[in-house]
Amino acid sequence: MQIEQFEDQGLAHFSYAILSECAREVVLIDPARNPQPYYDYAQAHGARIVAVIETHPHADFVSSHLEIAQATGAVIRVSRLLGAEYAHEAFDEGDAFTVGKLTFRALNTPGHSPDSLSIVLSREGKDVAVFTGDTLFIGDVGRPDLRETTGNLTAGRAELAGQLYHSLRDKLLPLADDLLVYPAHGAGSLCGKALRKASRSTMGAERTSNPMLRPLSEAAFVQELLADQPFVPKYFGYAVDLNKAGAPAYAPSVQQVRRLTPSTALEPGALVIDTRPEAEFKRGHLAGAINLQQGGKFETWLGTIVGPEEPFYLLAADETTRESLLQKMAKIGYELRLKGALVGTPGPAEATLPVLDVDAFRRHPAQYTIVDIRSATEHRDEPIFPGSLNIPLPTLRERAGEIPRGQPVVVHCAGGYRSAAGSSIVAAALPGTKVLDLGEAVQSFRAAATAPTHS
Repeated sequence: MQIEQFEDQGLAHFSYAILSECAREVVLIDPARNPQPYYDYAQAHGARIVAVIETHPHADFVSSHLEIAQATGAVIRVSRLLGAEYAHEAFDEGDAFTVGKLTFRALNTPGHSPDSLSIVLSREGKDVAVFTGDTLFIGDVGRPDLRETTGNLTAGRAELAGQLYHSLRDKLLPLADDLLVYPAHGAGSLCGKALRKASRSTMGAERTSNPMLRPLSEAAFVQELLADQPFVPKYFGYAVDLNKAGAPAYAPSVQQVRRLTPSTALEPGALVIDTRPEAEFKRGHLAGAINLQQGGKFETWLGTIVGPEEPFYLLAADETTRESLLQKMAKIGYELRLKGALVGTPGPAEATLPVLDVDAFRRHPAQYTIVDIRSATEHRDEPIFPGSLNIPLPTLRERAGEIPRGQPVVVHCAGGYRSAAGSSIVAAALPGTKVLDLGEAVQSFRAAATAPTHS
């Protein structure tokens, strides 16, 4: 037996290939959008993929389960509660299947979603691992507020939090201490709020160190779980629906995106996501464009700022970057929403963003309207500028009209990446207002705000 863990660092997503060495057969759990790594793994071991298990219809990424099943003949197994629109076999509590000496059995563990599963793996009758999906993470548990309006089954966050309390205590905590725990996500995922960086654990370690598994009443658990959950990107409901239906094949879907030249006329009114470095963008860009730079969380911020119903274009600095970003956006299914992708700036630059004189701002901050686009929790727990207006980036496009227009506006985040996007959004929303990006200079202000004072 071999358990191979695949990691997508951008989405903090873990997927798994479990190899039965005697049968030369592979079972996949929660595969990512690009199926090629799983094909390569099976080929390298002279094995074939015989089953794909989805622990639930994922909100943060699009899975390749349907494509893999169509290409290999593998059986897709999901909970009957999911309401899958593709050929599958129901896999719920009491169900199990065997591959060589390995047995996979399902536990219904609702809470993160009504249709969540955990999968217990045993070898020759001994339990060795549990794949917990988004139910149990390393150091945390899944968030319960993503299925209030989306999916085959919906439920309120408080109801799901209560279900999660019982799933953890009635289904997972009774498992043996030495059982390996393999979650679907690690630190940085938006499917929880305090995930640790480890990629696996044991039930014993989680029992003693995971704060959400400590003795708590159901009411206390629900209250603690619901507090300070991170924002919900706009694309999450879209991804759930796409996973429920089954996404189109990855490579052909990326290839069908229109590659445009700078001379191509763009559709009037369509949004442009300009991914060039912020300095280039500020020197000249199309009016109304949003500066979302290439980065480790590009796909998450794209799906947070741009809704799945919005037509948009992608603009990249060069062809290599364009292809890389197309692959990233396919992880959330946004290649299907794209009007086209181009390199360079089409036509003459229509707008610019001035560069902030940081020294002048430092001397006279009251002469500016300061907009903090960090989360409400960051704004509360790490104040930088007293009296600043907090409008988190995920809601900035909708709320930019709340910003006063009487003086120059300075936009800041925690490190500079978000503020590049935020300043471009504010500039487009407030024509005629001078909009400035504090950028990386915010770090010196953060240091001053947190420095100890001496009497």
